[in-house]
Amino acid sequence: MELKNYMETLVLEQLDSVLAKYPDCCKCERCRQDIAILALNNLPPKYISSNKGSLFMKLQTMSMEKSIQIVEQLAKAIEIVKKNPRHGESERV
Repeated sequence: MELKNYMETLVLEQLDSVLAKYPDCCKCERCRQDIAILALNNLPPKYISSNKGSLFMKLQTMSMEKSIQIVEQLAKAIEIVKKNPRHGESERV
């Protein structure tokens, strides 16, 4: 049985659209990963173990409230990473 935190999928699906609103934020792989991790640590996990579970979670998480929560956490994470990037200058994009 394979377990997956479906919230990770939802966060990654919205990451690019939220990042686009922050042109001064670095978009290197390290910063993107840090943003996703910070957001996920502040969102409730939603574990699935089957395709049926995936479909159920997708329907459940399509609510506007859940989407707003994800965008809010991504925005907070972007502000944190923007002020404290952990990449080297050669990685900056």
